[in-house]
Amino acid sequence: MESLGVQTVAIVGAGPRGTSVVERLLARRSQNEGQARELHIHLIDPFAPGAGHVWRTEQSRLYLMNTQSFFPTLIPDQGVDSLPVAGCTFNQWRAAQRDAPWAGLSEEDRQELAHLAEHNFPSRPLYGRYLSWCFEQLRESLPDGVSLFNHATEAKRVVRNRTQGGFDLELLEGPKLHADQVVLALGHVESKLSPAQRGLRDDARHHGLTYLPPAVPNDVDWDQLPAGETVLVRGMGLNFFDVVGQLTEGRGGRFEDTGRPAGQALRYVVSGREPVIVGASRRGTPYRAKAELAAYYPQSITLRFLGEDAVAAIRAMGATAGFDHDIWPLLHRDTIWAYYTTLARTRPELVTQELLPELDALLHAGLDGGSPAWEQELAELLARHVLDGHVLDLPGLARPLAGLAASRAGLADRGGLPTATRRFATHDQLDAAVLEYLVADAAGSALGEDDPVKMAIGALNAGRAIVKSLVADRGITQESWLGELRGWFEGFVEGLASGPPAIRVEQLAALVRAGVVHFTGPDPVFRVEHGVFTASSPWVADAPWVARHLIEALAPSNNVQNSASGLLQNLLADGIVRPRMMMASDGGPVVTSGLDVTAPPYQPVDGVGVPVEGLYVLGLQLSSTQWGTAIAAEASAKYRSGYRTVVDADVIAAAILA
Repeated sequence: MESLGVQTVAIVGAGPRGTSVVERLLARRSQNEGQARELHIHLIDPFAPGAGHVWRTEQSRLYLMNTQSFFPTLIPDQGVDSLPVAGCTFNQWRAAQRDAPWAGLSEEDRQELAHLAEHNFPSRPLYGRYLSWCFEQLRESLPDGVSLFNHATEAKRVVRNRTQGGFDLELLEGPKLHADQVVLALGHVESKLSPAQRGLRDDARHHGLTYLPPAVPNDVDWDQLPAGETVLVRGMGLNFFDVVGQLTEGRGGRFEDTGRPAGQALRYVVSGREPVIVGASRRGTPYRAKAELAAYYPQSITLRFLGEDAVAAIRAMGATAGFDHDIWPLLHRDTIWAYYTTLARTRPELVTQELLPELDALLHAGLDGGSPAWEQELAELLARHVLDGHVLDLPGLARPLAGLAASRAGLADRGGLPTATRRFATHDQLDAAVLEYLVADAAGSALGEDDPVKMAIGALNAGRAIVKSLVADRGITQESWLGELRGWFEGFVEGLASGPPAIRVEQLAALVRAGVVHFTGPDPVFRVEHGVFTASSPWVADAPWVARHLIEALAPSNNVQNSASGLLQNLLADGIVRPRMMMASDGGPVVTSGLDVTAPPYQPVDGVGVPVEGLYVLGLQLSSTQWGTAIAAEASAKYRSGYRTVVDADVIAAAILA
């Protein structure tokens, strides 16, 4: 047992979230160094502290961050009272390394930093180096009476010590550890396969096929996929671009500048080692690329309807607000206004001079209890004042291969996706349609704030930041969370606003032109037939694609009940934690993806419904309390949700040191 003069804290997970808790503990302790007790902090993670699992510094430079240099930070620059004891934002670190490079930089780090600007997308290993540097700065700046210990192993079990108080931690290697408080900052953990995935895996084993389940991309051995053979890739979100990069540029292929406009700016030169890549997703197309902007949110866009004042009014309703009824109408209006103001500014010949005044009046009238036929009035207004073919089609943005049955104005209730999809006679026709989409998307990204579509998406992204705070403050009903926010809006907005850097779509277009990448079509169906994988789409009349290799281009499922983590399984089995239950609109209980926790500082609720004193949760396992838990803290954040993660870490640190 530790002496009475020592407080011991164990942090399980030494990636960004765990390191953030360390930073906040040191910051708060440094302001109270007269405290009598010593503070011993134990970090438990098989991967290096700071970078952790996802941001390992030895991974391929082809893996890019999904945010620009100016965005991420581990060290808070707002939202907390206790000043940091060491460190800085990533962008500050990037600039400083040019004049006084850290001794821990690799030669590849130095080469990347020499060309990396604040608006560029860093590689993941470079961000991992920054996180490692932050940890070293913290370790070198320990206040008096604070000790920091690193255990390069896994925690197998955390149990309450009924005799001594606190918790006992069983480690995969090394002696048992006792702690007064424990923070679970687990990050991405392995998950069990779904029944359909298990079926494909088992059939693959039986027939000697290659099935690669959802995984962190750097954990996969891509060399096992042979050159020249067809490889099916299910999922065309962010992991899809990682897969494509490893199987093309990662095998010696290269991109050459053509000097042509965006969307056609690159030519791919094959190495001969590439497989034939066939991408598949429900939409039939990859995520849309990010616009090339000088800031994370478009500077020309202001949320006029879903602003902080509106959110305060919604929050004042208590947990009675619904996303569809109270939130989406506001964000929908902001999206419409962003599109048409940009269109009028950049392409005035496409609209009449009366458009914006009449649109402004109608958008506000709908909020003031105007005509119940408001959406029909809006459609008629746009038909009068906007040239045909340039009316915003929100459902069409989310599902570009949809047919004309989608609402022309894109104003379907709940942002619902269209049900009709174009039909294609051949794979070549489909590939041509997807290529057309990629070219247009890359061209729109290059226009930045001058592209109406990208500005509509920018408004959705800004609104998403507002909604994140509302959700974290428990400002919407459980029924709305399940059936509306996560039921349709989450997938809708992610495909539009969570896409890759524009260069990735530009590269993908070049790969399609080179015949290296093909597509399956919307709503794909995967089977094992006659000893091989097949992939087909009900919208493509051609024969199914046939392959001996299938990749699930997805991150492991973030669902605590479906987790393959031994620690989470033991915590659930021991009744120390439980998943959060919510009530659906039909009154039935639904087991959600995250842990059941209290309000901040996020103590888990045990199997009998009692908060577990001294145990705290931070990060992905809060997915049933917060929305969008994976993204890093934002430097100079415009919205409160941008620095929520460091505020959460600060609240946990305050509770620990209280």
